[in-house]
Amino acid sequence: MNAPMDARYGRDGHDGYLVGLAERLRAHGLPADRVEATVSDLAAHLAESGAEDAEAEFGPVEEFARQLAPEASAPGASAPGGPPEDHVETWRWTADTYVDEELLNRFGDEGWEVERVDALGRFVSHRDAARPQRWEYRRELVTRGREGLDERLAPDGWEACGTWIVYAWFKRPKAASLGPAAEIASPPPVPERKNFLSRKFYGLLALLLAVMAAAGVAATLEDGEASTGLGFAGGLLVGACAPLGLILGFRLWRDRNRAR
Repeated sequence: MNAPMDARYGRDGHDGYLVGLAERLRAHGLPADRVEATVSDLAAHLAESGAEDAEAEFGPVEEFARQLAPEASAPGASAPGGPPEDHVETWRWTADTYVDEELLNRFGDEGWEVERVDALGRFVSHRDAARPQRWEYRRELVTRGREGLDERLAPDGWEACGTWIVYAWFKRPKAASLGPAAEIASPPPVPERKNFLSRKFYGLLALLLAVMAAAGVAATLEDGEASTGLGFAGGLLVGACAPLGLILGFRLWRDRNRAR
């Protein structure tokens, strides 16, 4: 403190109590200007009331400090300037396009808000651990670009939260329609599962492999060499994966540059 205590807070007899109170308020995370204003007001009150004992007037200094800064003193509160401890839960998960909207809305009702879709196609999500809110989602096809899409959906409260190849996802809080009911009193724990691939997806994958195997067999029968069929099937597999690999590589490179 730059000024003498009696010059700033009044009567010398209360200086020790007020100095201790100011130190505890700062330790509880109360901003310096609020500490100054609070202690000055208390000093003025003591002077006007003529009280001889500050502790008898306000109670033990530590207990009084907790009453004046209840939020900063609460369990789990962080140090001044830092975010609250355990305030946000995070979770990354993926799903195919057969079930993604259904799952997004299911998990949105559990308080999960999608921040973005990462280079591997995973939904990067977080949830407020103290006061989780419900969210809803929708998916749009963007094969021809997304010009005007954001502006068209914005009036209804939709906000973009990620893109992946030809899809874009949008989110909005349910508080606008549900009000206080959008807050979740007892959210379920963070899911242990991270991959949600549907039976349709596995069926499509099996069909693709069967087609490639049939093409390989046909090439073998036509040429009479097993190596021809294997090479043909391998070429189909590489050809099918190459575009996806290029897209993944580009997104990884872009996300890495953004993080710098």
